[in-house]
Amino acid sequence: MNLLDGKQLSTKIKNNLAFEISSLKSSGLISDLGLAVILVGNDPASAVYVRNKINACAFVGITSIQYNLDESVTEHDLIALIEKLNADSHVTGILVQLPLPKHISENAIISKIDPSKDVDGFTPYQTGLLSIGQKSLVPCTPKGIIALLEHYNINLSGAHAVIVGRSNIVGKPLMNLLLQKNSTVTICHSKTKNLADITKTADILIVAIGKPKFITETMIKDGAVLIDVGINRVDGKLVGDVDFEHLKEKCSYITPVPGGVGPMTITMLLQNTLEAYHATSRT
Repeated sequence: MNLLDGKQLSTKIKNNLAFEISSLKSSGLISDLGLAVILVGNDPASAVYVRNKINACAFVGITSIQYNLDESVTEHDLIALIEKLNADSHVTGILVQLPLPKHISENAIISKIDPSKDVDGFTPYQTGLLSIGQKSLVPCTPKGIIALLEHYNINLSGAHAVIVGRSNIVGKPLMNLLLQKNSTVTICHSKTKNLADITKTADILIVAIGKPKFITETMIKDGAVLIDVGINRVDGKLVGDVDFEHLKEKCSYITPVPGGVGPMTITMLLQNTLEAYHATSRT
């Protein structure tokens, strides 16, 4: 068993980003590199995620502007804020932390973000570019997973990749990225029959369903690569969707929780913010 150490790789990438941004600033080639982060309500997990993103921005030299909105904010007022940020030349990227309160439509909010500032890669425009294989701002978790696999020289071409979970945030965009890498991709979800029969055929198994220790040793083949996207709190500890302790000796590579996919997700957000700046500065 080998660990896919997302924490170590993310540190390396962040150091490179910090050096690049510092060099661009000192040479006068970059300015107004700002990320606007909108947090609605008081969800503890969302607050932690936002704090980690703000800290990561500070580390690499990206200015972050945080907007903490009351849970009762109206959809109309949230859209008004987004439109204001769309028009602000000092804002390179806009991130709306999900989930949103039930009275606000996530699709309506995401669709109002200027696609050129969509550093989460969730707008229909960026999603469309990804689906047809054109250059786009890629959702951060799938992008981080691909970066992690490639860093450890895991061959994706011809590999059977099974994704458990079909969300717009992870499963669907990851499918497109893996297809671009010439993997054969199967997506499973809550309605999939005989799930274990499918997961046991995976060369690479990616799990993103939010069910602690759901994948057990009877559901994978020897030597599989396991990517655990899940973050679940059980008895005060963070665990993934994969039963790590019982699977670590059966697989060839596995991501830990925490310290696997999570750090890569935040780092890809920083990378997307810089990419968004470069794209708009050329227009």
